Amino acid sequence: MPAKRPAKKNFTPEARGPLNGVRVVDLSRLVAGNVLTLQLADFGAEVIKIEPPEGDTLRSWRVKNVETAWKVYSRNKKSVALDLRSDAGRAIVRELTKTAAILVESFRPGVMEDMGMSPAELHAINPKLVILRISGWGQEGRYRHKPGFGTLIEGYSGFASMNGFEDREPVLPPMYLADCMAALNGYGAALVALREVEMNGGKGQVLDLPLFDPLFSMLGPQAANHKLTGDVKVRSGSRSTNAAPRNVYRTKDGSWVCLSASTQGMAERVLVKIGRPELVKDPRFATNIERVKNGIELDRIIGEFVGARDLAENLKYFDEAGVTIGPVYDISQITQDDYVLEREALIEIPDEEMTGGLMPTHGVVPRMSGTPGALKSAAPKIGEHNEALLKPLLGGAEYDKLVAAGTISKGKKK
Repeated sequence: MPAKRPAKKNFTPEARGPLNGVRVVDLSRLVAGNVLTLQLADFGAEVIKIEPPEGDTLRSWRVKNVETAWKVYSRNKKSVALDLRSDAGRAIVRELTKTAAILVESFRPGVMEDMGMSPAELHAINPKLVILRISGWGQEGRYRHKPGFGTLIEGYSGFASMNGFEDREPVLPPMYLADCMAALNGYGAALVALREVEMNGGKGQVLDLPLFDPLFSMLGPQAANHKLTGDVKVRSGSRSTNAAPRNVYRTKDGSWVCLSASTQGMAERVLVKIGRPELVKDPRFATNIERVKNGIELDRIIGEFVGARDLAENLKYFDEAGVTIGPVYDISQITQDDYVLEREALIEIPDEEMTGGLMPTHGVVPRMSGTPGALKSAAPKIGEHNEALLKPLLGGAEYDKLVAAGTISKGKKK
């Protein structure tokens, strides 16, 4: 059977989005800033990515020499390659800032001040500018100068201590969790601050966004739970500490399903549908509190039922029974799933470096009925928009002079 293909989407440079007219100067590097400005760019903002002459560090994260992370997170953006170690390079950024609504940076705290681009100096140029400062630990406090990669935050925040199995080591996430959480928080916060400027006549302000705060907030009630119980052992694999049953179960053909029954009615339905209606009244399983306490035994009972049937049989049976169950997919399966393809959660966009000239990637998230986001352009090459953006700003003679001096990079193909 031939592989299913995602919908092919061509770029529409003329597309209008709800953030059309919003200029964003992006001085960030790696994941958090790029994901944040991707969201703005997908909905029409003009995101000017300021890169060093060698390009954003994210470009070095390659698979078979293809910049996959950069291509996914930097579509719809423009690239300007500058040497920010030079006075002239920093002066260009200040000029671009005069017409910007948002500036995003992810240097270590103090670097922007050292470059003569502190919030006070930028607000003197543009009082309405929203300045979003991404760091590991925040602009103030004892850890402000510590390195702030997401891995450190995922360990420090309490997340890793909760992730994994009780008798095994804590588990770090295999994707950019801290960075993406910060990006999505920052994206919303930037638009909130922009609304204050545009709708309420307010001034620009500084948004202090460490990677730590959003991920720590994800722990929700854990601090309160600890205060009440004193318990710190919350690592329970895929079993929930709040509701039961909830786990992954192996099927007869070696696949896995995930099942969740977070309400009393759903839990009772599961017990009935696995042929054990008497357990509904069993004191060990009659309430959620008791089911959580007896989760190991409950998982054994459900696991026996699931393990006697293959994946397809389990999914069909539980779906028809109205039980919340689903398959555990790997990337090869999710990219062939009919739901994903029909929804166009996965699409393909033109890319000459990819096999067949098409790159799979996610669609614009979220969907909007009236002013949807759009795919306007592929991720730019280093310095691709130098001339288009900087020549009108500086004048031809000054532009050529700074190119010759190396302040404005000639850019690279990769």
